[in-house]
Amino acid sequence: MKVKDCMCNEVCCMTPDKTIKDCATLMSTNHIGCVPVCDDSKNVVGLVTDRDIILRGIACDKDVNTTPISEIMTCDVCSCSSDADIAEAQHLMCENQIKRIPIIDNNQIVGILTLGDLSANSQVDNTGVGNTLNHICRCNEKNAE
Repeated sequence: MKVKDCMCNEVCCMTPDKTIKDCATLMSTNHIGCVPVCDDSKNVVGLVTDRDIILRGIACDKDVNTTPISEIMTCDVCSCSSDADIAEAQHLMCENQIKRIPIIDNNQIVGILTLGDLSANSQVDNTGVGNTLNHICRCNEKNAE
């Protein structure tokens, strides 16, 4: 199965100059946990997660009303193409310990793939999704300690 068969292709994006509050509001309104940060040409320049807002924004005492998301976003974004196999996307998620991966074709965002998308798709092996989550969380390493 290809990523394009499972991904969400309705992606909410923001520009780097938007504030942390703008981003949190967009997440709340759309019930999403991450927002790709794109330039005017829809090229992904970063990614902001709900965790980034808490750990890099609020916990660091940033003013959410004035601080641009460019100050808290992850810049080195792991991504894959829509033609990639689901197994490749899961491998990238495991390797990078991420639950969401932007889907980029021709340098532009075309979708996003989440663990939720994988688990909701009846054609995706649930064992593989469980293994992906296990590797992301590094549950085996924690239990071994």
